[in-house]
Amino acid sequence: MSGGPAARRLRVTMLGTGTSSGVPAIGCECAVCRSANPRDKRTRPSILIDLGTSGDGAFADAVRYVLVDTSTDLRAQALANDVRRVDAVLFTHAHADHVFGIDEVRRFNHMQRSSIPVMAAPAVLAEIRQMFAYIFNPPPSYGGGVPKLVPFSIGGPFLLGGVEIVPVPLMHGPLPILGFRIGAFAYLTDCNEIPAASWELLGGVRTLVLDALRDRPHSTHFNVAQALGVVARLRPDRTLFTHIAHDLAHDATCARLPAGVELAYDGQMLEIPE
Repeated sequence: MSGGPAARRLRVTMLGTGTSSGVPAIGCECAVCRSANPRDKRTRPSILIDLGTSGDGAFADAVRYVLVDTSTDLRAQALANDVRRVDAVLFTHAHADHVFGIDEVRRFNHMQRSSIPVMAAPAVLAEIRQMFAYIFNPPPSYGGGVPKLVPFSIGGPFLLGGVEIVPVPLMHGPLPILGFRIGAFAYLTDCNEIPAASWELLGGVRTLVLDALRDRPHSTHFNVAQALGVVARLRPDRTLFTHIAHDLAHDATCARLPAGVELAYDGQMLEIPE
């Protein structure tokens, strides 16, 4: 039986859901850092988006696996989640916990025998190029021992594998950064403000991953109460909080959150409805 194009589906793996120090924090004796619950173990924040199809079709051979941020823990995350391919990397911003795993992309270059595009806002891309000059302008002594990355500046919505990626400007304290929307899914980490123009970009989001660091206020991150205010305004079907500090125990926090809202956890798989 012949058919039309293969149906597209979106699957998101929460590679890391912790704050910049990770959970447990080094030397900490708090209840969450000493917890035996695996959902209280949080590596630095990152997700892997699978743009794959169900069935055959040309799309299956195009860009499929999109990594958002190369967290400090990328190697451990890739091993824990059996990540075997990365076709593109998106960067939200250039803070250490979001970029310092960039060297691990070299392994995917080797396996795929190809360069990998990396995409960020122009200022972020310039900062990454400066931070990792040995990658983008390698000295002769490095030979082939650096990741093979092709930088692209993000200036607005763009296509990967035939799927539209919508950058969502956010504020991380005084720092402008990007979240990303794909269809009915949005990923908004490391933020404490959604600018007025960005609310329109988030209308109709059904699955939301959102920064919610802790209960106490913070100068550059939403706390739980502020994040719940965002949820009340956007009204998604499902919200998962990420970039979580050791202040929040997984089970106890989920038990007090409203219906449809939960803490994300490392290794969690999200199937995004069409």
